[in-house]
Amino acid sequence: MEKTRIAAIDVGTNSIRCIVVEVDQRGRYLVLDDEKATVRLGENLAASGVIAPAPFARALEAMLRIRKLLDGLNVTEVEAIATSAVRSAANGGELVIVLNEALGREIRVISGEEEAELVALSVRHNFDMSGKRYLIVDIGGGSLEIMTAVANHVENAVSLELGAVRMTDRFLKSDPPRAQELMALKRFVRSELKKAFPGDRPVVQTLIGSGGTITSLAQMVMNMRKRHYTTTQGFEVLRSEVVHLLAMLVRKDTKGVRSVPGLNPDRADIIVGGLVVIDELMKFFTANMLLVNERGIREGLLIRSMKQLNLLPESNSPRTWKAAIVDFARSCHFDEPHSRHVATLSLSIFDAMAREYGLKKGERKLLEGAALLHDIGYFISYNSHHKHSHHLIRHADLFGFSPREREMVALIARYHRKSLPKKKHAEYAALEEKDQQIVCRLGGILRLADGLDRRRSGLVEVVTLKKTGTEFSMKLLGTEDISVELFGGTAKKDLFEKAFGGTVVFE
Repeated sequence: MEKTRIAAIDVGTNSIRCIVVEVDQRGRYLVLDDEKATVRLGENLAASGVIAPAPFARALEAMLRIRKLLDGLNVTEVEAIATSAVRSAANGGELVIVLNEALGREIRVISGEEEAELVALSVRHNFDMSGKRYLIVDIGGGSLEIMTAVANHVENAVSLELGAVRMTDRFLKSDPPRAQELMALKRFVRSELKKAFPGDRPVVQTLIGSGGTITSLAQMVMNMRKRHYTTTQGFEVLRSEVVHLLAMLVRKDTKGVRSVPGLNPDRADIIVGGLVVIDELMKFFTANMLLVNERGIREGLLIRSMKQLNLLPESNSPRTWKAAIVDFARSCHFDEPHSRHVATLSLSIFDAMAREYGLKKGERKLLEGAALLHDIGYFISYNSHHKHSHHLIRHADLFGFSPREREMVALIARYHRKSLPKKKHAEYAALEEKDQQIVCRLGGILRLADGLDRRRSGLVEVVTLKKTGTEFSMKLLGTEDISVELFGGTAKKDLFEKAFGGTVVFE
């Protein structure tokens, strides 16, 4: 299949970022390189109105390096933009001329509204927004973009000069910051938000956020929770965690902040300013949850470029997690009829037990995802394929699943065969106790369902499931002799019986 190499470059207030991807004809892309240079174009910009000589030179050096990278990787399509710092600096145009020459391509200075559109493109590509109201935010070094969205439609977009570097330079002069400096910053943020939303402000439960401040927040919270997920994409942060983390950080000087687990030391001097803005945002809109979008503006650039090159299939229907799961499974050449039948069996057992055991709708989604993906490890090898499935799922970009949910789907799939969950299994042991119980229960259902399709021919249907005392009686219907399937189910009912505390009997 023919592939195209595309680069997206974002010349921001704090850093210059360049991502290089290889895209196939179905719009699937593989990241080849992700370069970041912390150039600090916004350094003292609020006071002087110009980009200082030092960051000017750092930006030029970074762009010369990026050009060599693009030439070496044979990139054919480049989308390059500059945002808040270049927009507002008196010598921003001069910098763009110099960087254009260094890159050998045009860098466009875009408006705050276009920034917001690019962020919204990325969010729609990564999150299932159907039937929900969200606030989408992107906080950079110089500006803050805010979009209100219902389902997949953006209602309103505003750009405010409330970036982390700009707010730090303007308000936080002391190290650590003084109480009156923090209060002045908070009052200013509230004032700007009130001006931007003068009428009835939208009340939302959830923010979807991108930008360096957001991903740094997620990494610090992840460390606080002692969780070690492979990505922060889709990670959920509570407002209470923002409040507690901010209270801890404002008591430290920059040297102390630099040592906080999960924080990139390069961001230590601006993280407090950025988090104050996030905290005030969540308070202003009464949001209790922040969902992390790692990608943001650069991915928006990539998506727009792919559409222009006709590399992204147009669809009138919104993207769904199930379609994304099946697409990923097909890329691993899974046995689709078997996996779909095991999913059907698993869900029929789940539905029969949901009321008595308080099984939730979200858990049903985890089970269905794991059932569809349980055998994708064959793509690597038959031997230990359950472990290979676990590894592939853990590192997959599963649309519609948070990092916690992805970890659980991976483990549920892992336990469809061989050993039962054990404390010595590091990923299982790292789960909270309630999540361990969910993995055992759903893993037990999947394991049993897989056994009931022993010959991979879809012969068995679970008609009814009744519990009497500690006995689970499952009535099965088969279109022909199903003795092999009964043998398979009997061999693989162990985890189910352990998780639900009973004995399975087949009729």
